[in-house]
Amino acid sequence: MSKRLVGIDVGGTKTLAVAVDRSQPTEILERHLVPTPSTAEGVISTLVELAKRCGAESHLGIGLAGLVEDGDVLRAAPNLQCMIDVPVRSAVEDALGISVNIDNDATCALVAEMTYGAAQGSDDVVLITLGTGIGGGVAIGGSVRRGAHGFAGEPGHMCVDPSGPRCVCGRHGCWERYASGAGLVWLAQQSGLAADRNGDPITGEALADLARAGDAAALDVWAAFAEWLARGLANLADVLDPELFVIGGGLVSVSDLYLDRARQLFFDEVLGGRSRRRTRIEPAQSGPLAGAIGAALLH
Repeated sequence: MSKRLVGIDVGGTKTLAVAVDRSQPTEILERHLVPTPSTAEGVISTLVELAKRCGAESHLGIGLAGLVEDGDVLRAAPNLQCMIDVPVRSAVEDALGISVNIDNDATCALVAEMTYGAAQGSDDVVLITLGTGIGGGVAIGGSVRRGAHGFAGEPGHMCVDPSGPRCVCGRHGCWERYASGAGLVWLAQQSGLAADRNGDPITGEALADLARAGDAAALDVWAAFAEWLARGLANLADVLDPELFVIGGGLVSVSDLYLDRARQLFFDEVLGGRSRRRTRIEPAQSGPLAGAIGAALLH
């Protein structure tokens, strides 16, 4: 039996592959981060290549950003539209000759954090991934909940402003239009901060650099981002009343710029306010690696 497990997290912008130690999955043996291709053929080819580079010998786990049906096919994926209705598991298994398991990427991250991370010992948990869009995973009573169709955990597309900007899903005012990586850039553009110091189009990375340098406009953008994050978390708490929110995805690496403010604002937004004093909001211990680590744990 191989000493390594391999997992791949396919997001709307980036694809992350990790090889972890089977006996201690938080120990990263190898990692590769590449852009997510824009075609189905490109994504499948990338999955196969990354699996080989990471040394997947008998099994591979894959997390996909979207609604995964029967552990094989994406039925809806606003940020990964090229993969809709593609039999991913079958295609990768045929190419590699090994077993493949597939789940939603945020659900994978939830499994990783409940097993080895910030949610260890917690029974009622909502994990939110902040990346190109927003994903989610839900645990109630210590069990991961997937819903009647296996599609549970897509909070990024709950409407927070019916008159808001058009989302990639086709509707208007979805939460991820404000509180994701793409939403962060949109907030900056709306505030007039459309370019970085070199005149290049503004990015999340540039906004983080500007904020840490004390740029007032960038700090205002991060403050607005925290407000939208808190508003969405409050909506989820009103329905699910979790003891813990875990924040994952790419933006967790800069959580120092927004998480404290989001924690404060959450209690202003949620019904009952400080009566929900046991509710915590914490960053994923595995950071942006949680989804890939969780994928490696799929069996």
